[in-house]
Amino acid sequence: MTEHVFRSEPMVVLPEWIDYNGHLNMAYYSVLMDQCADQAYPLIGFGPDYRDRTGCTTYVVEFHICYLRELHEGDRVTSTLHLLDYDKKRFHVYQELTHEDGWVAATGEALTLHIDQSGDAPKSAPMPEDIQARLRDMKARHDLAPWPERAGRKIGIVR
Repeated sequence: MTEHVFRSEPMVVLPEWIDYNGHLNMAYYSVLMDQCADQAYPLIGFGPDYRDRTGCTTYVVEFHICYLRELHEGDRVTSTLHLLDYDKKRFHVYQELTHEDGWVAATGEALTLHIDQSGDAPKSAPMPEDIQARLRDMKARHDLAPWPERAGRKIGIVR
């Protein structure tokens, strides 16, 4: 039931993203999911205005992608963003990149830090209470959707 999680506006696979095998290069699956996050961030209170006003931003510190089906030039897709968890400095999201015909092309999972860039060196910092309140509200809505089956996967050779 993904109606409870954020869904991006439709996006199109661009010709310059196609590799020599004739399908979407692996890096651009991440670009499409990142564009979804950019669309969702204003709901949380993040974005360029937030960075300019506070000196704080977010950094993705870990991102896992599972490639399930090929995408090709001109394909139209959307991406979901499902907030799985958060604390004062971090949040964990799960994403699905879905073709307009309804099949899932890829999944992604990110751990993101809130970063204070105002000092000599960027460092993690607690998010303001208003941002935490927005995350709390978003998580309550997203908790109405089932936990994604593919969330929490780890990479490795199973023996």
